[in-house]
Amino acid sequence: MKRAAIIAAFAAALLAGSPAQAVQPDEIMADPAKEARARELSKELRCMVCQNQSIDDSDAPLARDLRLLVRERISAGDSDSQVIDFLVARYGEFVLLKPRLNQNTVLLWLLPPLALMGGGIALWVYSNRRHRAGQLSEDALMKLTPEEEKRLERLLAEESQGDKSG
Repeated sequence: MKRAAIIAAFAAALLAGSPAQAVQPDEIMADPAKEARARELSKELRCMVCQNQSIDDSDAPLARDLRLLVRERISAGDSDSQVIDFLVARYGEFVLLKPRLNQNTVLLWLLPPLALMGGGIALWVYSNRRHRAGQLSEDALMKLTPEEEKRLERLLAEESQGDKSG
C-alpha cells in the first residue's frame, strides 16, 4: 500500500509538470479544500521581492509571510475576493500578478493591443508605399524617351540589314 502511494505521488508530480513549489510543509492547511484555495490565490499574487514570481513559487521570506497571511485570512472565513481586496488594500495593486482593469490600469491593458495594431498599420503602409514605388520605377523603366525610341529603331534597323546581307 505504501509503495502504491509513493508511485501515485511520483506520477502526479511528473504529470503536473509545474516547477517546484516554495510552500513549506508547516504552511499547508489541514483542510484540502482551503489549501487548494490558498494555492490558487497564491498563484495570483506577486512576490514583492522577486516581482516576476508568484508568492506560491517564491522562496523569499516576504513571500512566505504573504502565503501565511492568505491562509490566515482563509481560516478566518474570508472569501477569495475578500482576501485579494485585503492584500491590495495593504500592499497596493502591485501585489497582483494580473492587475485589475480600472482607470489607473486602463493604459496598461490597452497599450499592448494598440501598439500591435499600430505596428500592423505601419507595416501595411510601408508595404503599400514600397509596392507603389516599385511599380512606378518599373513603369519608368518600361517607358523610353523619344530619343531612346529613335535610337532603338535605328539599332534594330541596322541589325535587320546586317541579317539580310549575311
